[in-house]
Amino acid sequence: MAFGMPTISIGNIIEPEQAVVLRGPRLAAIIKQFFNDVLCEPLDFLIVDLPPGTGDVQLTLVQTAPITGVVLVTTPQEVALSDAIKAMNMFLLPQINVPILGVVENMAWFTPAELPDNKYFIFGQGGGKRLALESHSVLLGQVPLVQSIREGGDEGKPAVLQTGTQVSEAFMNVAKNTLRQIGVRNEMMAPTQVVRMGE
Repeated sequence: MAFGMPTISIGNIIEPEQAVVLRGPRLAAIIKQFFNDVLCEPLDFLIVDLPPGTGDVQLTLVQTAPITGVVLVTTPQEVALSDAIKAMNMFLLPQINVPILGVVENMAWFTPAELPDNKYFIFGQGGGKRLALESHSVLLGQVPLVQSIREGGDEGKPAVLQTGTQVSEAFMNVAKNTLRQIGVRNEMMAPTQVVRMGE
């Protein structure tokens, strides 16, 4: 449990310095084990943080559980956008067909703590909006690049708990918009089916 939420990670079962070198079949087995063998209370939502791009992990996920939808995360840079578009296209393939709920733009701008009203677009601008247009979805929110997010990560404390800050507001905005998009998706579409390869 972390801050009242159940979590599972391969990081919980290996030493901090241990390298995780796994081929596709072993990765697939771990994902299936997390879904089928981890015991927890009934959940409102199960959020799975995937590595970027397309590959064994993503394919195993859609073959293991019916996925309500995908939130694409990008930074404003062209290189990040191209990776996110590949992931988007994989989920939208007819045989996979997982809806895109929306896009989160991470590191949208840099704001120094001493100048909270200043925005410096060091990674460019508009990547999240472009990805939302490409995926026919919405921009769920933009998360700034600020030092307190890194500090919270190093301390193991989610940045959203920094109440009354622009960081907390940004994450809460993403959460609220994602919740709204899930409601719209569930109203407009049938439940997603588990992918059966060869069909």
